[in-house]
Amino acid sequence: MSGLFQDLPPPREAPVPEGPGLFGDAAPAAPTVTTTPYRVLARKYRPSTFESLIGQEAMVRTLRNAFALNRVAHAFMLTGVRGVGKTTTARIIARALNCIGPDGQGGPTATPCGVCANCIAILADREPDVQEMDAASRTGVDDVREIIEYSRSRPMNIRTKVFIIDEVHMLTRNAFNALLKTLEEPPPHVSFVFATTELRKVPVTVLSRCQRFDLRRVSVAELSAHFTRIASLEDVPIDAEAVALIARAADGSVRDGLSLLDQAIAQADPGVTIRAETVADMLGLADRDSVFDLFEAVMAGKPAAALALTDRAHERGADLGVLLRDLLELVHTVTRLKSVPSLRDGFDLPEAERTRGAGFADRLSIAALGRAWQMLLKGITEVEQAPDRRAAAEMVLIRLCYVADLPPPGDLVRRLTEGGAGMAGGGAGGGSAPSGGGGAARAVVNGVPAVAASPAAEVAPRLSHFREAVALVATAREATLHAHLVHSVHLVRFAPPVIELRPEPEAPRDLAARFAAVLSEATGTRWTIALSTAAGEPTLAEQGDAANAARRSAAAEHPLVRAILAAFPGARIETVRDETADAYGLPSVAAEAPTADGPDFAPPDADFADGPPEEWEN
Repeated sequence: MSGLFQDLPPPREAPVPEGPGLFGDAAPAAPTVTTTPYRVLARKYRPSTFESLIGQEAMVRTLRNAFALNRVAHAFMLTGVRGVGKTTTARIIARALNCIGPDGQGGPTATPCGVCANCIAILADREPDVQEMDAASRTGVDDVREIIEYSRSRPMNIRTKVFIIDEVHMLTRNAFNALLKTLEEPPPHVSFVFATTELRKVPVTVLSRCQRFDLRRVSVAELSAHFTRIASLEDVPIDAEAVALIARAADGSVRDGLSLLDQAIAQADPGVTIRAETVADMLGLADRDSVFDLFEAVMAGKPAAALALTDRAHERGADLGVLLRDLLELVHTVTRLKSVPSLRDGFDLPEAERTRGAGFADRLSIAALGRAWQMLLKGITEVEQAPDRRAAAEMVLIRLCYVADLPPPGDLVRRLTEGGAGMAGGGAGGGSAPSGGGGAARAVVNGVPAVAASPAAEVAPRLSHFREAVALVATAREATLHAHLVHSVHLVRFAPPVIELRPEPEAPRDLAARFAAVLSEATGTRWTIALSTAAGEPTLAEQGDAANAARRSAAAEHPLVRAILAAFPGARIETVRDETADAYGLPSVAAEAPTADGPDFAPPDADFADGPPEEWEN
């Protein structure tokens, strides 16, 4: 068949000259090739069975069960980042569907033998009934129609025709539409395996006809173990830190990591151990210890030490933009160690992260780490746009040094407002000095004075209304609890420190306990939240809707508004703003009750102004 599946002609051999040469000399001997062409590691160690796939246990378990139960789908959608094994898995599925076993009598199996004629032909990419198509280069409807036409005939040698379409998201909309009918009701002897890195670009009509598998990124620990094993098989000595650098740079991709390992092997002298320094130079990275030293200098507010480290990294050829990304990654790792201390006991992280990183996590606050993350994130963008990458990176590090020990903006504002004193002048330097009034102390950090209130200045809030209690929950950043208190709770009785409520069925069971805990922590008083079956008041959301409807109704009845609506047919009142209303659309607890006439737009007997605006009376 011509076109997509046209068989390539066999390669022609170079002719061997017969007889004497052109100038009477002896005929040259035919060249002989005695060396085997080198195969890159990614091809040499490509998995040939489900068991040899690394990091995809969930998919392998599902496929093995499907073959064991004879419930194999007719179409598969494999998705994941580059190099995690999508095309490799597709080829293994093709062999599993067509393996006949060593005796030639076997059926579909999750453990293809690898020795039968079908397995050998598919593994060697010379089985005509297993076709691979790259949708990145063949995207049109004619290419898909060729697949459909070819699928109608029965396979020549094997049990099931398998069509593997890589980067399937690149097909045009018409190509997808042409494939739908065949994909929904394929012939019994046809299977489709699609692979894509952009699942969101595949139409849902195609996805719904496929069994989907998400191939996950392979962890650094799994990649390190895999690369170490391959280096041993290749008889290449490499230290653990060098393997870890390659595994991190692979970013979850086995193929990318094997390509980097190939490059590292080529850079080292035969028989010489590949060191982390060699890999770091190859990748344009600073060595890991330098990244930790730089992070320590920055978070300690030592710009001289930080710039000295960047100078040494620049002399070794490291890209300072990459160095900032390494710092960003380290901030993330330290934040995870701070948030989940149990990570220190596992082996998913390298030794340096688990030791020095844990020390940083103990000393630094979440606020400081979050601020460093934001500044690095913005700084990396600046470096990419700057004409001088080194200068831009150094400016980012200097800024980080000078804000390292500043309190977060929220803490600074709270100290200034609670201390009862204004900003006091002071020279640069550390320490504190007594200040007048209120038991407050003045601290100067990096030349910026701040006022810290003494514990005696803190006053627990006093709640006189249910809405104040609910607002306190919002202040405590309990968003889910606050939403249920607004929409799913009816107040029956408010008698501090007792609140009686009737929750709606959709309210969580632990609402009362969580509400009481937030109030008790905020006020220092033990609160009791009782549940009742009494009707109670409407929910705060219902009260707010009613108040808003009343405001709109009152506005609509005003003579001026009626005149405007009459003059502009189709106009309507969208919103009526009441400056005295609180966050729930109700009159503020501290404000006076509104009059029955609603918002004061203008006196009902007001007249229209006839002249231009400058002649209107105030």
